[in-house]
Amino acid sequence: MNDRLYQKALEFATLAHAGQTRFTGEPFVDHAVAVAETLKSWQLDDNCVIAGLLHDTVENGGATREDILAEFGDDVTQIIDRVAKITAIHLKGSNQAEFVENLRKMILVMAADLRVVLVKLADRLHNMQSLSHLFGQAQAENARETLEIYAPLAERLGMGEIKGQLEDLAFPYVYPDEYHRLVSQTQKRYQEGSRLMQKFKKQLLVLLKPKLPKAQIDGRQKRLYSLWRKLQRPEIDGDLAKIYDLVAARVLVDTVEECYLVLGAIHSKWHPVPYLGVSDFIANPKPNGYRSIHTKIFGPEGQIVEVQIRSHQMHQQAEMGIAAHWNYAETKAGKITDRELETGQVRTPTKLTWVKQLASWQKELADSQEYFAALKFDALQHRNLVFSPIGDVYDLPAGATPVDYAFTVHTKLGTQAIGAKVNGKLVPLNHRLVNGDVVEILVDRNRTKPNRDWLSFVVTAAARHAISKSFKQ
Repeated sequence: MNDRLYQKALEFATLAHAGQTRFTGEPFVDHAVAVAETLKSWQLDDNCVIAGLLHDTVENGGATREDILAEFGDDVTQIIDRVAKITAIHLKGSNQAEFVENLRKMILVMAADLRVVLVKLADRLHNMQSLSHLFGQAQAENARETLEIYAPLAERLGMGEIKGQLEDLAFPYVYPDEYHRLVSQTQKRYQEGSRLMQKFKKQLLVLLKPKLPKAQIDGRQKRLYSLWRKLQRPEIDGDLAKIYDLVAARVLVDTVEECYLVLGAIHSKWHPVPYLGVSDFIANPKPNGYRSIHTKIFGPEGQIVEVQIRSHQMHQQAEMGIAAHWNYAETKAGKITDRELETGQVRTPTKLTWVKQLASWQKELADSQEYFAALKFDALQHRNLVFSPIGDVYDLPAGATPVDYAFTVHTKLGTQAIGAKVNGKLVPLNHRLVNGDVVEILVDRNRTKPNRDWLSFVVTAAARHAISKSFKQ
């Protein structure tokens, strides 16, 4: 970070916000500094950090757009312009039609320059950290908007740490009774899990030290909101005894090869749990770029322990996602015109093609409700990875069916589908897929139209759009 440039921007922001205070009572500029420091910690480029420091100086301060353009240049100014557009998009409290249209605008702005949403996430994170100073409905609205929009966006950008922080900050305001009940239920379990983890870490260190002396071992507790969501799954049905990753060990090494050495060493000492298996997200990364190996073993005292194995680089990416491998060449502000934005002609990093897809859908899906379904059920929802019979990986939203899978692979495959096998067993076409399923579609080559009844259970925009389009024609 250019210290001279940062100091210049800080003096500018201090002057622009002179005499202003936030709802917490602190000087307004303190919020701007907090946002900028967060962006610095994410190791974003200088212009992004400066834009974070100045993001409120025009909308809420005494500066003008011309002042910023003259002092800090076009790139910083465009980021601030687009952050202002997102800030003006009020998602909370709006009716359904306004909400959908505003969400559409947000996605388009984000698709133009992902740094814009990173500034907004840093802004939202600091606002949530001081949410206790708001009261009543304002607290609940901000927290719900965070859970429904900003935390899922952080997850889709691969920013697991930020997503977790936002969720846990919002949880007690959106679901206060559930939050307090869960805190009470888990207090002793977390303590017992931590004791067990300390014992396991010592044994693991002794095992790995001779072969991998630089291996780093630490532990992590499952975040409360993530735990609450997991307890609601049908197969768990609120039973804490079925949660095996309440506390997990994490092993960090230097290379991919060392990750597999660690896995082999662990399985040579502790038996893997057969029915839980190994999840290899190094060979099959998640759509947001997450890579790691997860294995569950029978650890000390016969307790099931989850171990996550990854390289230091993978860990940085798992925590910070797009911010950890920022590619300015593809997304730099100024390359995309307002006209391109309006028509959905945008360019995004290949790892984030879902952003481009959402932007392009706004041309095809004239119906706001249809676009909202595409956004809510495709983009901002829990994702599952399912596999083709030859091992190709497909990213589908929770609740997706074999028909959704078929249309994701190819429109023709969806149109000709007459049945499906999941993990080698025949299932109905409305069967709900789960993470790790292997899906095979049975087809009728003579079929030219899909089944209209499928619209009652498909969840992806690709399937719904293709089926509807077929019958409109």
